[in-house]
Amino acid sequence: MARIETPKRIRGTQDIFGEEQRRFAHVIATFERVRRLYCFQRVDIPVFESTAVFARSLGETTDVVSKEMYTFEDRGGDSLTLRPEFTAGIARAYLTEGWQQYAPLKIATHGPVFRYERPQKGRFRQFHQIDAEVIGASEPAADVELLVLADQLLRELGIADGVTLQLNTLGDAETRDAWRAALVAHFEAHRAVLSEDSLARLDKNPLRILDSKDPRDRPVADSAPDIDAYLTPEARAFFDAVTAGLDAAGVAWTRNARLVRGLDYYRHTAFEFVTDRLGAQGTVLAGGRYDGLIGSLGGPETAGVGWAAGIERLAMLLEEPTVDQVDIAVVTENDADPLDAVRVVAGLRRSGLSVAAAFAGNAKRQVERARRANVTEVLFVGRVGVDGGTAASLKLGKIGTGPVALEDRADAVLKALSADIAVGADDAATLIGTGIALIWRPR
Repeated sequence: MARIETPKRIRGTQDIFGEEQRRFAHVIATFERVRRLYCFQRVDIPVFESTAVFARSLGETTDVVSKEMYTFEDRGGDSLTLRPEFTAGIARAYLTEGWQQYAPLKIATHGPVFRYERPQKGRFRQFHQIDAEVIGASEPAADVELLVLADQLLRELGIADGVTLQLNTLGDAETRDAWRAALVAHFEAHRAVLSEDSLARLDKNPLRILDSKDPRDRPVADSAPDIDAYLTPEARAFFDAVTAGLDAAGVAWTRNARLVRGLDYYRHTAFEFVTDRLGAQGTVLAGGRYDGLIGSLGGPETAGVGWAAGIERLAMLLEEPTVDQVDIAVVTENDADPLDAVRVVAGLRRSGLSVAAAFAGNAKRQVERARRANVTEVLFVGRVGVDGGTAASLKLGKIGTGPVALEDRADAVLKALSADIAVGADDAATLIGTGIALIWRPR
């Protein structure tokens, strides 16, 4: 018979297990804890949207839309796209689901996103992000709140050292228009030395030339005029309020006047948390204010600001998380009724204790398996003679040094199983010593 070939994992995807999964889960758990401290509601949105959601939001000329989106026609002929980021879908939901009534709305989410690009360390075609947004608040205090949240998240993950908050202002619409005109004039004067990508961006997206990595562009980009000369008093006051808020909250930042967002709906604050610990992929969290986004989707002009961070990149910076400690192992002795062990395990787990229980093997092998899993307390389930018959017996023992005293664990076991114990179980010392007789009442 022909050998059946096993399908392979798709390039750019990952199977997350073991230590990697512990890192991944630690990022999510920390994010969930911190976002609750800041009263951000959790939201979940579809993994795919109408292609128009991302084409309008991200811009037809961006690399994400033109080169990286996973777009397909469904059976009804509609063009759909797997989400390459969260903000556009959240903005769509804000309009279509009537969330305007909750403005200002503070929401957070996490999950997979999809971009077709060359896989490399820390970059996948299906990867995962955490995301936080404030919609309907035009005040600089909303920017400050998001940035302080991000800073606390990185601190609680233990990766704040070596990560720098880079901050810039993109000004208001008047500022941006004046600066854009100055940039176009500057780049036009140096058209002959610009790269092909920058020449293509010159007409539609000239701000993107400022962050070009092409060596041909860098001298021209570095000599381009700064935005500060074109800031209106209102735009300067907004940026000053953001930086003053960060100073008051104790969040360190540095100005990066070349940090930009290319699309016209971006306003005021733009920021990135960057590190030199990930090589070329140095940005771990980034965002900004997008006051024109919801208008680009057909809604009323609505303020918005948000950020996203790659879970994989954050996880790469973590110290190895500790393995979850199992509270107790249940070992079925050779003379025991296996159903007695099932009842004990179920009772302990219902009480909130984590229990390791083997599916097979004699008592010695079960103990050894528990030892390899770093379990230190073992509850042996056997049989004992009672009034001319037999009943289940329990005995608690220790196979290592653990943080919980055996007497404390005995009290927890007795409390968990008290509803089923008919005789014996006078105290914890009995359980630790010679075992106790149990008669199981039917549930």
